[in-house]
Amino acid sequence: MKITREFKTGVVAVIVLALFVWGYNFLKGLNLFDGPLNTYFTEYSNVQGLNTASVVTINGVEVGKVIAIKFNKNPEKRGRLIVEFSVENDFEFSKNSIAKIYSASLMGGKSLAVVPSFEGETAKSGDFLTGEIESDIFSSVTEKLNPLQAKVENVIVSADSLMTGLTDVLDMKSRENLKNSIAQLNSTISNFNSASASINSLLKDNEAKLNNTLSNAELLSGNLAKISDSLVNANIGSTVKNLENTVKDINQILTNLEAGNGTLGKLLNDEAMYTNLTNASKELEELLREMKLYPKRFVHFSLFGKKDKGYKPESSEK
Repeated sequence: MKITREFKTGVVAVIVLALFVWGYNFLKGLNLFDGPLNTYFTEYSNVQGLNTASVVTINGVEVGKVIAIKFNKNPEKRGRLIVEFSVENDFEFSKNSIAKIYSASLMGGKSLAVVPSFEGETAKSGDFLTGEIESDIFSSVTEKLNPLQAKVENVIVSADSLMTGLTDVLDMKSRENLKNSIAQLNSTISNFNSASASINSLLKDNEAKLNNTLSNAELLSGNLAKISDSLVNANIGSTVKNLENTVKDINQILTNLEAGNGTLGKLLNDEAMYTNLTNASKELEELLREMKLYPKRFVHFSLFGKKDKGYKPESSEK
């Protein structure tokens, strides 16, 4: 049987078309020779550069490809992206598993990893899994540098405001005053240095006198210590105790006097006795005056035993 050119051309065209279809699906992550695949869905607000044909892994093992990425047509979720991916392995996991986008290399390529969970209902083809995004090293650095950048900008703004304020405050007159103050401070420091040198010289010249003074002070301190020991040995406590007893006795006597006890107390407190003593004193004074003026009334002396004629009052008339 002779094969015509047209037949050959048709066979080649069919083969090329089949290869084209297979290659197109392979690039989309579908392998037509693997039979039916389990496909799952997840949703993100940003896929971070994930694209179709990106690798899908479970525990580091490649199990599928990303089939399609399209926008959610739900008006309430406008702008969100639905990612469809396949799992060619018969590995089972639950609906609580997570589909996480991560960086497969430092060059920025993104892959999708299924973090399996075995609690709950087993996931079936067509189910939605919760989507998460793992921060790569550059994203982490950027997230940490952004607050630092804001703080640095605030510091720069504050420093600029401070410099502006200093420029406004330090006008020509203020600058001149500041220079004068610094010059005066330098002069004060120089004077202080001169005074310090003078004091050092004075101390050096009077070192012997200072030593003698300190020796005398030490000797005086020793003498005071000896005097203190002498006073302690002199039984000052006993003396003080005797003095206290004497004061108590005096206080007791004063108390008795105030209470009118004893002769002296009665004399101090009994007005009748005071009056009697006063009258007696007056009478004694009158008696003494009479004895002085008229001694013959009271004293009679006879050498020869002359008989007493009795007292005859003298006439007061002269």
